[in-house]
Amino acid sequence: MADVLDVQAEIADLIAGRTVCEQLRQLAERHPEAPAYSDPAEDGWATLSYGQARRRILEIAAGLAALGLEPGEAVALMMINRSEHVLADLGAVHAGGVGCTIYSTFAPDQIAFVVNDVAARYAVIGGPAELARWEPVLGELTGLRRIIMLDGAPSGDERFMAWDDFLALGRERLEADPAAVDARWQAVTADDTLTVLYTSGTTGMPKGVPLSHANVFYEVEATDKLTRLPFQGTQISYLTYAHIAERVLSLYLPLVKVSHVYFCTDLANLGSTLGQVRPMMFFGVPRVWEKMMARLLAVLATQPEERQQAVRQAMAAGRAYVEAGQYGRTSTPEIEAAYQEADKAVLAPVRGLIGFDRAEWTATGAAPLPPEVQNFYAGLGLKVIDVYGMTETTGAFTGNSPSCYRLGTVGRAEPGVEVRIAEDGEILTRSPLNTSGYLNRPEATADLLDDDGWLHTGDIGSVDEDGFYRVVDRKKELIITSGGENISPAGIENHLKEHQLVGQALAFGDNRPYPVAVLTLDGEVAPGWAQARGITFGSLAELAEHPEVLKEVEAAIEAANAKLARVQQVKKWALLGVEWTAETEELTPSLKLKRRIIHAKYADIIEGLYSG
Repeated sequence: MADVLDVQAEIADLIAGRTVCEQLRQLAERHPEAPAYSDPAEDGWATLSYGQARRRILEIAAGLAALGLEPGEAVALMMINRSEHVLADLGAVHAGGVGCTIYSTFAPDQIAFVVNDVAARYAVIGGPAELARWEPVLGELTGLRRIIMLDGAPSGDERFMAWDDFLALGRERLEADPAAVDARWQAVTADDTLTVLYTSGTTGMPKGVPLSHANVFYEVEATDKLTRLPFQGTQISYLTYAHIAERVLSLYLPLVKVSHVYFCTDLANLGSTLGQVRPMMFFGVPRVWEKMMARLLAVLATQPEERQQAVRQAMAAGRAYVEAGQYGRTSTPEIEAAYQEADKAVLAPVRGLIGFDRAEWTATGAAPLPPEVQNFYAGLGLKVIDVYGMTETTGAFTGNSPSCYRLGTVGRAEPGVEVRIAEDGEILTRSPLNTSGYLNRPEATADLLDDDGWLHTGDIGSVDEDGFYRVVDRKKELIITSGGENISPAGIENHLKEHQLVGQALAFGDNRPYPVAVLTLDGEVAPGWAQARGITFGSLAELAEHPEVLKEVEAAIEAANAKLARVQQVKKWALLGVEWTAETEELTPSLKLKRRIIHAKYADIIEGLYSG
């Protein structure tokens, strides 16, 4: 305990009084020419230096102040990942305001709830696609004064303003009175709210989580102490800025590490962006890692058998090397030599093929990474390490690092962070990372934070003798069968998704005699798998009914069951002819299952599995 408090004090001294505004000023003065943000362009990339970016941010701050933004007021943001998103967010902060990115997949009623709950006075949105989500509820946004649009602002409507016109206003005001903007950002303190992020709404309306400058800089410094991330490294921003991990890693951390952030504006282009950028650090939610693995496996499957065998042998050496490097393990000269040989001949070229030849830090979070996925990348010589946290803890509060890791765990407590397992198995944490509570939700705050300052995560977990934590499942999502057995649905689902054909899986069985599963095909892998076997089909729905596909999925179920205890085994299952996405509402914007939505949407199918 004393050690934890000592580290807390050390980090507190390091970040005392620090704000995003002052941090950016120092960065821009010391590294004005360093590349900051790169957007895709016709001839490659359009890049802003940190000096240029700060100037633009001050112009945006001046523009917001000119429109009437008062200190402490919120600016709602909804757009794809692009430099303007970061600039608008930081511009709001420099004007004394609060940036609040809204998930672009939120329904109109959710948008209205968030805008009104955070009391946003201004909004910056991308274009017609975003406006289409806002239009049905514009009449309900009574506190919103102006919507600034990057593209396609309606003309003749005073509620809207074009981005270029807004920038011109800000440029004019900054030139006329730079001291007024300086006074705004200099008045910002470390305890002020930096951003409000909303939970992705797996149950009911989302909850607003205020995070301060102090919260964020503690996270940045604790993460850096744990992992020693590269200075002036390259990275890709592609997850929404409504997601705490993306916000910390590609919005705030770069202000300390002087990172060069490349924006991937469409997830479909992530593979090609990886090849162009070859990032030094990369974070992906499990679904992203799964899809990249599936694509690579599909490519490898087209290679001659001799080549496939060489890759399998090389990956065995890679896996042995990564496994031997775990905390408490000892490698051998033989393992090292085998890896070096395999790496030179096979693994390094394969990593280069997918853009990871320069990667120093690769990580995952937001949900458990299936073991076979982690093992696959270990075979390539990549340590895709787990971290664990929540929006309410400003991101990760436990983590593995490239030099101290244990596969299958979410790592140890970050420096200066207390973590413990409650009597009922719930993971609790206490540190300067914890939010002060939910916005306008005192009852929910009381459930989140107890009188001693412990934050209740809602996750069930365990810790080993070396301090490495494991997350079993969500406390409220555990299946309790009619026989009284407690079962983790995520454990079942991860085994089901080990097969390349299975895109998503949901295990069900609460108050029922046994578990059943609802599955979907992987929309990228399944067509190629079928074509390689001469199967003709017109749609994914047709493919889901083909006898050979059903036979293969049956084999996947049997393989999963072989790894599960008898009470966990799936007795019946259904394969759907659709994919689950955030847009179709089965997944959250961070690609986690919305169990209640799926239970309701496919209630007849689930019921049929028990009555059939």
